[in-house]
Amino acid sequence: MSESAFRRLLRDQSLSAIAAGFVTVLVGFASSVAIVFQAAQALGATPAQTASWMWALGIGMGLTCIALSLRWKMPVVTAWSTPGAAMLVASAAGVPMDEAVAGFLLAALLVVVAGFSGIFERMLGRIPLSLASAMLAGVLLRFGLEAFGAIQAQPLLVLAMLAAWLVARRQWPRYAVIATLAVGVAVAAATGLMRMDGLSLELARPVWTTPRPSLAAVLGVALPLFVVTMASQNVPGIAVIRASGYPVPVSPAIGWTGVATVLLAPFGAFSLNLAAITAAICMGPEAHPDPARRYVAAVWAGVFYLLIGVFGATVAALLAAFPGELVVAIAGIALLGTLGGSLATALQQEDEREAALVTFLVTASGLALFGIGAAFWGLLAGVVVRLVLKPRTARV
Repeated sequence: MSESAFRRLLRDQSLSAIAAGFVTVLVGFASSVAIVFQAAQALGATPAQTASWMWALGIGMGLTCIALSLRWKMPVVTAWSTPGAAMLVASAAGVPMDEAVAGFLLAALLVVVAGFSGIFERMLGRIPLSLASAMLAGVLLRFGLEAFGAIQAQPLLVLAMLAAWLVARRQWPRYAVIATLAVGVAVAAATGLMRMDGLSLELARPVWTTPRPSLAAVLGVALPLFVVTMASQNVPGIAVIRASGYPVPVSPAIGWTGVATVLLAPFGAFSLNLAAITAAICMGPEAHPDPARRYVAAVWAGVFYLLIGVFGATVAALLAAFPGELVVAIAGIALLGTLGGSLATALQQEDEREAALVTFLVTASGLALFGIGAAFWGLLAGVVVRLVLKPRTARV
């Protein structure tokens, strides 16, 4: 990093960006880490190999978040493929670890080709902004609903967080999420909801697994992992970037996630990709009022992911100590601004409103077919509706 770039990074720092980065990692980790552990166990991973998975995934996400965000001065957030992990649990159980790693490598190489060649971006480049925004709103809707639904389980905790957010949003809008998180942690600690038992400082150690190609690795791991990751993760990831108004070079971004996976797959990084939900936290107004300074939130997310990688089980236990209702509430509150903006953009053009509504509803429904999530099917349904209802003279 040049001296001028370093000075700009220091100048662009803010507490709101640090908080957004932490919330990004908290939400991304707490919402799906159990599925990653299940995937490792389904492939017969030893405890040491499971810890190595967390090391590899944390290092991969951390380095890609930091490097890509600093390179383009835009928030680029990466994540592990949660649908990919679920696919490994469901259909790759019994595949030996060395064969599975070969599958991880092949899937990553396919991502590299799809990314750097620009094929994937060209395919998605024709999706209207209204549909991309509607898909994003559909993805985020459940977080808003769950935030308020959590009141039933922990009324004191969630109502205190909502009150803190409302007061801070009125008085200190830039620090609303920080204040909300601080109040949530304080109330959780005071009421005994923080689970700190067994927390100890422990470094993670990478464990190398030599890949062994096989037909099972190709058909049972590589191809389904590639399809699920691209359709269920990178499609909504691109939609979030477009809906947020950032001209991120999508093709190289996807390509570099593939490169990172290739390098780290032997240590357990089964699939890295563009993030969607967590990326929206760093790209929204809660991260910083100035869109040009929100990249710092993604950089901090990368720093926290690196800590997860280096300290492995310790950070896993620390983040797992937060009660589920706190995680759900802070996620919904942090995403309120992005959800509102996405809905406004989606419904802005009257001639595309019905297609956008279909996209929103299908995505929000949670529909999953053939192992592919609702975000893909929502976009597909919206495109079909738009093509059918668009006046013939206006069709491209």
